Amino acid sequence: MTDVTGAPVATVDVLHTLFHSEQGGHEQVVLCQDRASGLKAVIALHSTALGPALGGTRFYPYASEEEAVADALNLSRGMSYKNAMAGLDHGGGKAVIIGDPEQIKTEELLLAYGRFVASLGGRYVTACDVGTYVADMDVVARECRWTTGRSPENGGAGDSSVLTAFGVFQGMRASAQHLWGDPTLRGRRVGIAGVGKVGHHLVEHLLQDGASVVITDVRDESVLRITDRHPEVTVAADTDALIRSEGLDIYAPCALGGALNDDSVPVLTAKVVCGAANNQLAHPGVEKDLAERGILYAPDYVVNAGGVIQVADELHGFDFERCRAKAAKIFDTTLSIFARAKDDGIPPAAAADRIAEQRISEARVR
Repeated sequence: MTDVTGAPVATVDVLHTLFHSEQGGHEQVVLCQDRASGLKAVIALHSTALGPALGGTRFYPYASEEEAVADALNLSRGMSYKNAMAGLDHGGGKAVIIGDPEQIKTEELLLAYGRFVASLGGRYVTACDVGTYVADMDVVARECRWTTGRSPENGGAGDSSVLTAFGVFQGMRASAQHLWGDPTLRGRRVGIAGVGKVGHHLVEHLLQDGASVVITDVRDESVLRITDRHPEVTVAADTDALIRSEGLDIYAPCALGGALNDDSVPVLTAKVVCGAANNQLAHPGVEKDLAERGILYAPDYVVNAGGVIQVADELHGFDFERCRAKAAKIFDTTLSIFARAKDDGIPPAAAADRIAEQRISEARVR
């Protein structure tokens, strides 16, 4: 195996992760290549115990193919837990397409990708993720009927980021209830890192609830979309400045994963972390560091499940109000995790894992 420059990398590390590490345990990993279109992709199925694996397609310029495989493994494992906690009859899967979507994404590439997904015969159901959009899923669906997140014009539910943001907002309300005894965010200061697909919807919920909001994003246009409409929103120079902001009550990582790490956790001023990004904990043990600092962590795969609730519903005839009602239950689910964590004397992330693993384990023995 080589990285994208042609330099050799250690294949054995990937195989060890897949077959022997705690991050492994995956049922199937498919490496996909279509030379004509330039497609290089990884499809990872972590578990189908609860049903067909469901998870989005990430299109990203990874530094190496090994990094892409590792991301697919981590993300698909997270989807198993997310789907289990959301009460869905789906296992966890994820796909990554290697490359800059602004440079190499074409109709031919997406069609080739759709053929690979179709070759799995329904074991994996795909949807949107970072770098892919509703219009892309419409193209993929021309080759693969196991595609969700399509446009309403093509029989789909449209943009799932709307309900993802709504679910994160419910997680924030539950965090406020648990920590401050009131589910409102009124008067609270919330910092959002990443105001793209999901983050800009989250801003709207927070402002409507009476929160003050500070944002940051690597894309100037994403920031301007918010500030042009809401000049009262404050802008931080970058994520490092945001997490150090005085008077910050809640920090919402809504970009890529790994936001909670050995550098960021010690300087966090917020009392709550609740955001839309996947895999926020950079490595095992970070959840304990948060707890030791008295920072309440709302597990990412619990609070950001609104989108997967929507795309799962699309498979059975989409109804927005039905999905919104399911996503609203993220409030109760988050509270139950905090209660379990307190009872067991463990961080909320560990409590969520226990609950998800129990559901998956019970499904395997049926």
